[in-house]
Amino acid sequence: MSMGWFEALVLGLVQGLTEFLPISSSAHLRITAALAGWGDPGAAFTAVTQIGTELAVILYFAKKIGRVLAAWWRSLYRPEWRRHPDARLGWLIIVGSLPIVVLGLLLQDAIDSAFRDLRITATTLIVFGVLLLIADRVGRQYRTLDQLTVPHGLGYGFAQAMALIPGVSRSGGTVTAGLLLGYTRSDATEYAFLLAVPAVFGSGLYKLTDIGGENSPQWGPTILATLVAFGVGYAVIAWLMNFIKTKSYVPFVIYRIALGVLLIVLVATGVLDPDAGPAL
Repeated sequence: MSMGWFEALVLGLVQGLTEFLPISSSAHLRITAALAGWGDPGAAFTAVTQIGTELAVILYFAKKIGRVLAAWWRSLYRPEWRRHPDARLGWLIIVGSLPIVVLGLLLQDAIDSAFRDLRITATTLIVFGVLLLIADRVGRQYRTLDQLTVPHGLGYGFAQAMALIPGVSRSGGTVTAGLLLGYTRSDATEYAFLLAVPAVFGSGLYKLTDIGGENSPQWGPTILATLVAFGVGYAVIAWLMNFIKTKSYVPFVIYRIALGVLLIVLVATGVLDPDAGPAL
């Protein structure tokens, strides 16, 4: 597919704005391209531009990630470190990453094709928006990351793996699981960001070979989109971490449901082709 510089700039902005909000960046990339008549940017473009937003996570949480890596490394050869909270968090990030690795490889063909149907995107936007609302309302929010266990880590991980379907939202699915497990909004959100780092880098690096091919976006526009996503994503992280200290996820739920309904109407009325761009 041919992708121009302006298209890459817009999609990079969309990626940076939506990656960390519980509204699904992959859905917004898919919808933006469809509405503009650009066609589906593809799973490879989405995966590679997400590297930019994860670099923003590493920069924002640099001290935290540094402590976790140092403690985890020490725990490899010093048994007394294996009970250290940062070392345990490192191991639990690895455990939580297993579901998306396994399911990502098993469902690769569906991820690149069937899952990108706009009707599926609309449905997941609504359904997982409702689930986020329920979790935000009923979650007891008394646990911190120091209380994270292996079963909880796997629960987070399977929730993250649902984001292989555009519309679910990596952060939204993971935060929903965390709230249902009793974790505070801030801790559930922080772990969602940290858990995404190995998964996104793994996916992005795996998809690098698909960039620059005959039917894929070219390197120049993809790099531009990735850099834009990095800069915008960093600002969004800072805003969201401050927002959730005093606010709930309800505004994002309302937005998800409204967008999902609008998408269903556009597809049902023939304005959008569920498999491509504008039908008119």
